[in-house]
Amino acid sequence: MEIVILEKIYGDRSGFQKLDKKLDSLIGDLEVSWKIGITQKQWVKITLEGEDTEISTNLIREEFGEVPYKLNSIKERETYKGRFIDLGKVGYGIYTDIGVFSPTPKDALIPLYYLKSIFGEKPVRQMIRQFGWVDYLPIEIEIKKVEFGTREVEAEFTEKQVKRIEKWLSDGHDKIFVTGTVSENIEKALLETGHSRDVIRLEELGLMETLLVLKKGTQAPGIIKEIGPYVRSATFGAIKFSE
Repeated sequence: MEIVILEKIYGDRSGFQKLDKKLDSLIGDLEVSWKIGITQKQWVKITLEGEDTEISTNLIREEFGEVPYKLNSIKERETYKGRFIDLGKVGYGIYTDIGVFSPTPKDALIPLYYLKSIFGEKPVRQMIRQFGWVDYLPIEIEIKKVEFGTREVEAEFTEKQVKRIEKWLSDGHDKIFVTGTVSENIEKALLETGHSRDVIRLEELGLMETLLVLKKGTQAPGIIKEIGPYVRSATFGAIKFSE
């Protein structure tokens, strides 16, 4: 049996080991074996075999969530978890990959007019830069429109997601988003460089996505420059309050 969960593995391979440990503590006592792979667009596919396959699949679904797979299973006004994809490639909005593969892979568009209504009159690329957004950043969206003929999907951030973004942008702490490696590698890099004292909170946003909240007065670009060489597969985004 196969299940594609709401996590991606990309960048370095540390996500495989971390997920394997998580699965071991979740289903390790059951009569089941598993194999971790990745499918289109880096979504994680878990293949299960054994007597307890069904119960294991249900536990995994409960713990990590499952992608919708098919376009016709997407419902308007429903909430979905996704990842930013191809940020800054178009000027008319932002695409979010929610795990639709069939009949063809399809991302949901968060249109520019909506983004402007929330964040003010500025170009998409300026928002991306200013808000520290990077590809693969996990977000929560609500589907507004599905056009099955043209296979177009339009979405907005959920209220919860908007509040989260606004909090990130208003508390005066520089922040760093790191994608492409597990949080343990970032912690190691902070220790190696002596910068763990500059971080007041490390938050796992996903398997390979981490948010660092820095002490007031600590500047994100300086920290990125220091820890970057230790996590070469990672991509960084920053919210800066001081230059």
